[in-house]
Amino acid sequence: MRGGRRSLHRSLVAAVAAVTVMAAAQAWAQAWAQAWAQARAQVAPPCRPPVTGTATVQSAIDGRTLKLTDGRELRLAGIEAPVPGDATARAATAALAALAGGRAVTLHRLGPQADRYGRISALATAGAPAAEPQASDPAVSLQVALLAGGHARVAARVGDVACAAQFLRAERVARAAGLGLWAEPHYLVRKAENAADLLAERGRFTVVEGQVLSVRPSGGTIYVNFGRRWSQDFTVTVAKRNERRFAAAGQELSKLAGRRVRVRGTLEERGGPWIEAAHPEQIEIAERD
Repeated sequence: MRGGRRSLHRSLVAAVAAVTVMAAAQAWAQAWAQAWAQARAQVAPPCRPPVTGTATVQSAIDGRTLKLTDGRELRLAGIEAPVPGDATARAATAALAALAGGRAVTLHRLGPQADRYGRISALATAGAPAAEPQASDPAVSLQVALLAGGHARVAARVGDVACAAQFLRAERVARAAGLGLWAEPHYLVRKAENAADLLAERGRFTVVEGQVLSVRPSGGTIYVNFGRRWSQDFTVTVAKRNERRFAAAGQELSKLAGRRVRVRGTLEERGGPWIEAAHPEQIEIAERD
């Protein structure tokens, strides 16, 4: 009798696992189709960085890392995956596996071609899932599909203005719909005016939204202030030498005062909560949503 119960329990576990994988694959077909439709409708410059090679995927290691059949690892550039170990991370891994497992991928240069651990770093496009054959449009990457499904966030550095814009649009779709990690309190956008809440995120990648009070240059630094108490309130700093980089991407820092913006990056404490912005994609005009 006891052996029969164990056998029944194992069968139930296997059935639940199978249903979970099937649901992830179906969700991925829908997310991919949505991202593809958005990419086709864009009037902005397409995200098509130069091709650097091709490979075949063996499996998904986590929500942004793929094991290739030649033994190498591919790290998807420009996105942040959920923290390993939680349910959103497992869902992201399953989604990436359903999207790319066993498929050939084309690699595109997006920033450095390798990370400090020797893994390939690239934007990757893959053949479409069987349910959505039209999704093979090269404008749609694995990154965009992950973002549109709520399984990743745009990183602090993307490395291409057009790709950054596309990534941010896909993320906004998922956030507005409360998909994936955007349904979890841990990943929600933090309010700039709540300094205590922000300080609880020290050392973590965080997305913060609020209204800019003032923008003031001082020495070699530009301070984007979100409160009057500069030593306690949330502040974003930009090195003066990077100002031209922001301007070239259409982000004039001097005109941010009074605007509602969304900032992303690793949150640190420097008196109050603080993020250093070195790349234009870290500062997004939130009122455009």
